[in-house]
Amino acid sequence: MIRYISQKQLPLEGFDTPPGMILDLNNRWVKLRDCLPWDELSESYYKTLCSNLGRPAKDARIVIGAVIIKHKLSISDEETVEQIRENPYLQYFIGLKGFQAKAPFASSLLVEIRKRMGQTVFDEFHESIIETVEPRRTKKSVKASDDDNDDDVSNSGEVGSCDTGTAMEAEQSLADEPPRNHGKLILDATVAEQAIRYPTDLGLLNEARELSELIIDELHAKSNRPQKKKPRTYREIARKAYLSLVKLRRPSNRKRRAGIRQQLQFLQRNLNHIEAMLTEYPPGTPIPLPNWLLRRYWVLPHLYRQHYEMYKTNTRRCDDRIVSISQPHLRPIIRGKQGKAVEFGAKISVSLTDKGLAHVDKLHWDAQHEGHDLEAQVEAYKKRYGYYPEVVIADTLYGSRDNRSYLERKHIRFSGKPLGRPSKSTPENKDEIKRLKGQNSILGDKKVHAQRNSVCACLPIHLKPEFLLGSAI
Repeated sequence: MIRYISQKQLPLEGFDTPPGMILDLNNRWVKLRDCLPWDELSESYYKTLCSNLGRPAKDARIVIGAVIIKHKLSISDEETVEQIRENPYLQYFIGLKGFQAKAPFASSLLVEIRKRMGQTVFDEFHESIIETVEPRRTKKSVKASDDDNDDDVSNSGEVGSCDTGTAMEAEQSLADEPPRNHGKLILDATVAEQAIRYPTDLGLLNEARELSELIIDELHAKSNRPQKKKPRTYREIARKAYLSLVKLRRPSNRKRRAGIRQQLQFLQRNLNHIEAMLTEYPPGTPIPLPNWLLRRYWVLPHLYRQHYEMYKTNTRRCDDRIVSISQPHLRPIIRGKQGKAVEFGAKISVSLTDKGLAHVDKLHWDAQHEGHDLEAQVEAYKKRYGYYPEVVIADTLYGSRDNRSYLERKHIRFSGKPLGRPSKSTPENKDEIKRLKGQNSILGDKKVHAQRNSVCACLPIHLKPEFLLGSAI
């Protein structure tokens, strides 16, 4: 059920605080509260709820504000509730009428909120915020241009002599012409790393073996035939074999393969025991396992098959390789960076406009070539502003022949170097080469690199790679 309350809140002076507490009008949460379109965000959130059935839901201002706080500070659900309970600025931000020492909701509510909010709701949030920010920037630029026009008019004094008919014809001709390209678009890609342990073959197999042993214990404890003996798992022998190998400073390839073979055998034995124990539950009967453990059990057979194939073929790669049992959707993404050749997380394609707004256009869990997203990102720019950008700034990965031909058809300049060998300087083309060099000097390599780095600087803190080394999105 929806209980809608308008998000037009009291000013900060009307917020009830304990005696002696004075709130600052320049606090970042007070400023952010004034920038967000709360009514539009609430309307998008309430589309996922029924208007006349069920228990009345929490106010949308509280829910949306809590989600923003969690991701802006990159903290856990429990820490989010504690921060809101202790901080009066955060309570003012989420729409409470006054400071209260009691938590406004339980931390488990954030789990239900994430399930309720899909990609569609977050896309509507994104568009509402952009539509709110864009008019403010446009008004500032229009006001500045009007001031310049007034100065020109006052200096010239010859406005009255313009022919009205000629002005109308010029306006009509401009209206008939297609909109010209305007602005610049900066493209780049990064990886939002997830908080997982660095995966190794031996470590993943050991974790899978321990989970299979836990599943056997759970099924045996809840079995309808308790008189039957619990299957042997050899967990102590398997644990000793694993520790004896991981404690070696530099194990040889032969010892490593022998250890992987042992863990594969232990895991296969446990999976066979689990399949035999599940036969007493007919199809359609719920399996007596908690949801988190059941989801991990579905991953174990796939993990075993992948590592068995890599062991038999003596290779270290396979398609759709699982690197985390708790997050099986993660894939290794090779970035080729110094000191970090492989990253694990979502690969996002980001675009930054000259208006200072960064857009996350694409999110891939698989390793995708970011150059394939250029056309979609340029078309998204056209959809937002009604015209194509004048120049696209990106690294050489975006400079494929297909992308260059697409940009040429749209009359968009690309900042990268032209393909092929540079033209030989002759008296005939000397002026043209000089013009191109002057054009490239405006978008030199160092400046382009700095502008592309500004894309990550405009991302929210929870999407920046440097802030994701120890936390998840």
